[in-house]
Amino acid sequence: MGKFDRARWTAASVVCVLLSCAPALALAQAEHAMALHGEPKYGPGFEHFDYVNPQAPTGGTLKMANVAASTFDSLHPFILRGTAAEGIGLIYDTLTERSLDEAFTEYGLIAESMEVADDNSQVRFNLREEARFHDGEPVTAEDVAWTFRALREDGHPQYRAYYQDVDRVEVVDDHTVVFHFANPGNAELPMILGQLPVLPEHYWAGRDFTSTTLEPPLGSGPYRVAEVDQGRRVVYERVDDYWAEDLPVKRGRHNIDRISYDYYRDGTVALQALKAGEYDLRQENVSRNWATAYDIPAVEEGLLQLEEIPHDRPAGMQGFFFNTRREIFSDPRVREALSYAFDFEWTNQNLFYGAYERTRSFFENSELAATGLPSEAELAVLEPYRDQLPERVFTEAYEPPSTEGGSLRRNLRKALTLLNEAGWQVEDGVLTNTQTGQPMAFEILLVSPSFERVVLPFKRNLERLGVEVTVRTVDPTQYQNRMDDFDFDMTVHVAPQSLSPGNEQRDFWSCEAADVNGSRNVAGLCDPVVDELVQKIIDAPNREALVTRARALDRVLQWTFIAIPNWYIDRFRVAYWDRFGRPPENPPYGLALDTWWVDPARAERVENR
Repeated sequence: MGKFDRARWTAASVVCVLLSCAPALALAQAEHAMALHGEPKYGPGFEHFDYVNPQAPTGGTLKMANVAASTFDSLHPFILRGTAAEGIGLIYDTLTERSLDEAFTEYGLIAESMEVADDNSQVRFNLREEARFHDGEPVTAEDVAWTFRALREDGHPQYRAYYQDVDRVEVVDDHTVVFHFANPGNAELPMILGQLPVLPEHYWAGRDFTSTTLEPPLGSGPYRVAEVDQGRRVVYERVDDYWAEDLPVKRGRHNIDRISYDYYRDGTVALQALKAGEYDLRQENVSRNWATAYDIPAVEEGLLQLEEIPHDRPAGMQGFFFNTRREIFSDPRVREALSYAFDFEWTNQNLFYGAYERTRSFFENSELAATGLPSEAELAVLEPYRDQLPERVFTEAYEPPSTEGGSLRRNLRKALTLLNEAGWQVEDGVLTNTQTGQPMAFEILLVSPSFERVVLPFKRNLERLGVEVTVRTVDPTQYQNRMDDFDFDMTVHVAPQSLSPGNEQRDFWSCEAADVNGSRNVAGLCDPVVDELVQKIIDAPNREALVTRARALDRVLQWTFIAIPNWYIDRFRVAYWDRFGRPPENPPYGLALDTWWVDPARAERVENR
């Protein structure tokens, strides 16, 4: 028997568990939805989400491009090894489905209803009997339990942190599964488990879950893998007899028959391919392109649309992240000093056409961001740690260095003052550690050549401080391997956030995650205060407490100087050939491409251009 076969419970085991656990089953009424705070927007009888067109036609194709990764070598997205193909999540269904017009509410998908214990000690998912995998086999509670164990034991390391507060999973019958919690204070945990992608145990029985694969996996979602050209192209086709097509959470969505992703190794080539009509739609992340690269007849004629779609999604933190595991970056004064060498104002004006705002918070563009001085509620959270935190956490509002109203020269003088305090002096033009004689030299690791134009001016500013900097751009596979092994000095990284931070914060910032290869604690941050604040966020009893605790954590992270903040934008910039219809309003918390459809008349006009 395989590893996970041995983990399956026998019928006798289930009976014993049911008997022993019966007194604790203080479950609330079965509900169609779960909201972290407040009430769900959509009631039990809702027919569809407001941001869809329930009469949307089906058919046609959507051709997309992948430039950021530029290659893939696996169709297995749940493990550390390999780079998974873009869009592979389309083939899987989860227990619940999140709406994009609410901060954090989930509605039943595979699970018809959910029952959360009054004391939040467990959650019961009642599965739909009609749920099916693509081979026609039913989705069962055994599949749910097997998936959970597979992800936690052999999946990507992030799952271990994500499911840390789950004590065990119990299969009650074919369509009922219960998760028991080790930490009842984690109010988000039922919803985290609702996001569990359910995999077919029978499919994986004879396969190695820890290995990459290019064999199209079996799923239960709205699409299946249709074509694979390793590293170049992957195509998904809509499942004609998709079991959930008429459920309220799916109605009006997944309207396009075939979705393909072509892989490009060069961003300039990919842009030219879009303008030539080789693919249909592109989210433009290069402000120079948005400002200058689309001056072509197709745009003037309205065939190629350029649209900025506002959103309310938290931006998180994009920045130059230090690897604090490196000795030269172990002193926060050094990290703070080097932040003065990044001139955002010059970069935004000369490279980005003034398109961006400066990031200053790890929860940027949300109410979770710490602004001004700490409120009384934030001080109440932070006060027990006063002796362990910099005084500035309590007395100053963090602002990243700026050259607005000043000059880079002034900022570099401040940097040298901090470096001198930390034991670094410029000797013969080289910044040198006064105790070890070690020169300050490090590498900035990149995966995208387009970022070189941003990093090279930063490099020149650092060299004015006597720092020896090399910039190295590597292919995506090498980059991912090096990042998984924390084999870098500094890199550009995005720490994403949601409106409902919780368990994932452990993977971002905890001491435990700092030592786990492949974790998202890129900086290697290990601070007992941060660990405790993360736990307070997880245990937040209501929205008000969550916001206060997130702001408290934000303040502490800001003053650790683990990243030099970059920039953000609160709009999706989308260039697309006018072949599509879409609902009149996009939801505030995502770009809902799965609500678009192919409009035959528009498509014909584009094709006859």
